[in-house]
Amino acid sequence: MPDQPLALEVDGLAYRYPDGTQGLRGLRLSVAKGEAVALLGANGSGKSTLLLSLVGVLRGEGMVRVLGLDVTKANLREIRRRTGVLFQDVDAQLFSPRVLDDVTFGPLNLGKSPEEARSLAESALKLVGLGDYAGRVPHHLSFGEKKRVAIACSLALDPELLLLDEPSAGLDPKSSSELLDILWDLKVRGKTIVATTHDLHLATELCDRVIVIAKGVVAAEGKPDQVLSDRKFLEDHNLIHRHRHRHRHSHTTTHPGRPLPIAGSSEHEHEHEHEHEHEHGHAHEGEDHAHT
Repeated sequence: MPDQPLALEVDGLAYRYPDGTQGLRGLRLSVAKGEAVALLGANGSGKSTLLLSLVGVLRGEGMVRVLGLDVTKANLREIRRRTGVLFQDVDAQLFSPRVLDDVTFGPLNLGKSPEEARSLAESALKLVGLGDYAGRVPHHLSFGEKKRVAIACSLALDPELLLLDEPSAGLDPKSSSELLDILWDLKVRGKTIVATTHDLHLATELCDRVIVIAKGVVAAEGKPDQVLSDRKFLEDHNLIHRHRHRHRHSHTTTHPGRPLPIAGSSEHEHEHEHEHEHEHGHAHEGEDHAHT
């Protein structure tokens, strides 16, 4: 466990869904205050189940402690006041006619005056680069803008801890880069960030530590450059893949007794290891081919 004061402590957490699926199997982990941690794992590994358990949406067996408070019914209001959550489906978090109304909802619900709530909301929107979006209609925004509004909703409560479920999923490269800048700024401000993600770039650029979850338990943890350098481990846990490409190329074949070559074609398959789109070409004597 980290030596610093802890933001999260989970010990022996097990959760079984009503259909009998075992989501978590005695999972154990901890996150220090001020740390940025990526939770990696294939779909169905238990990442989202863990996040929902941290805020009391799901209740399993084992110990779960958030910001020094056991996750119990008596503590849920205080835990949620100090914790900001970004769900993957941001449309479920935005339900008001104006952006400002969505962002002031949390502070008003906690007893802030309308003036205080508006001030907090405007500050939060500026932090995510949407200072002039207060009067916009949330469902008319781009997907990336909606995610930033949802983060502002959390920031308006000045949370100590941010729990993010696939924050960069579905974003184009520009929006993803803008989101990373926002999260980096929040990290510098001392926020604790825990993000489930398949985005290895985000894990590397933002996080102090990565935790890989597989079949409901921690399979590995460590600094990003240590864990993510083991390509076989990443392949085995479906974090990267070997991609198959099919190429068509032409060649010429000279047959005895025939004065001119006959043009022909053939296909072959081979495997590449990669994490990003790439483009390259080859040139060989007698054949040329390129692929993306």
